[in-house]
Amino acid sequence: MSRLSMSLAAALMVAGALVLARGADAACGKVTIAEMTWASAGVAAHVEDIILKEGYGCDTEIVPGDTVPTVTSMTEKGEPDIAPEVWINSAREIVGKAVEEGRLVIAGEILSDGGEEGWWVPDYVVEQNPELTTLQEVIKRPDLFPDKEEPGKGRFYGCPPGWACEYVNSNLFKAYGLDEAGFTIFNPGSGEGLAGAIASAYERGNPIFAYYWAPTALLGNYPMVKLGGMVHDPETWPCIIDKDCADPQPNMYAKSVVITVVTSSFAESAPEAFGFVSSVSWPNNLVNSVLAWKDSNQATTREAAEYFLKNHEDVWTAWVSEDVAAKVKAAMM
Repeated sequence: MSRLSMSLAAALMVAGALVLARGADAACGKVTIAEMTWASAGVAAHVEDIILKEGYGCDTEIVPGDTVPTVTSMTEKGEPDIAPEVWINSAREIVGKAVEEGRLVIAGEILSDGGEEGWWVPDYVVEQNPELTTLQEVIKRPDLFPDKEEPGKGRFYGCPPGWACEYVNSNLFKAYGLDEAGFTIFNPGSGEGLAGAIASAYERGNPIFAYYWAPTALLGNYPMVKLGGMVHDPETWPCIIDKDCADPQPNMYAKSVVITVVTSSFAESAPEAFGFVSSVSWPNNLVNSVLAWKDSNQATTREAAEYFLKNHEDVWTAWVSEDVAAKVKAAMM
């Protein structure tokens, strides 16, 4: 077990003990919360802001953030107090060192499924072809995913140029023999282009075979099935992420552990508020649906957080005590 894994396990044990005392925290004081630049993290920041302010009496402030700059600032300056959604693969060394030094505390895993990357097909494709739940079955059907620019070939939508997943998908494409199976790998040009291709196919009821990730609004609006038959192998992964990989072997994206990180000073000075923050965890399908609502209604991040609190009381009330839940509900009326 790695040192960071042991730190995470220890942190979760501490958090679990504190969850038992999740009442209102009279000494909560000033709390700063980082709002990262992607939608799911932004909604999480505002959900925590509302609950900490209305339920625990904290003097909260949302501040802009991004993974490495935020974690670095928390480590070196002790602020912001909370980073609700940190994808640990992007800041493993910084977080691990700060936890060992006692500067940061891992509160828990905010995405219960972890961050997901993979290869997907629309749910209606699987409904019509129940066997197409694995890559091995999909690559037998290039005819079902036609490439209009190369008649007789099937098309797989990869990542835009310059993204790290561009190299990964290209190497996986080779490793699983998709070329020999009659597929081409298509460059969508941009993230918007990839999302647009999936949305367009879905709205027309057409098959599409593509890379994507969760949680996202797109998968909330357009339910897709993540293909099985692909297993992560840490030993051969270094070659998969190398654009010059000479002999890529079958592999798949690992689950990305996505955690909430807080400063040690916050965890120590506001234990009841910390107990709440350590309890915040939700599945990707729920986050997808909230982001889809946000996207469809052109809502702000704050409005999406309020939508979640009003429509998913069964989820968030499990994170807090009854008296805190009552205060938050009253504030939302």
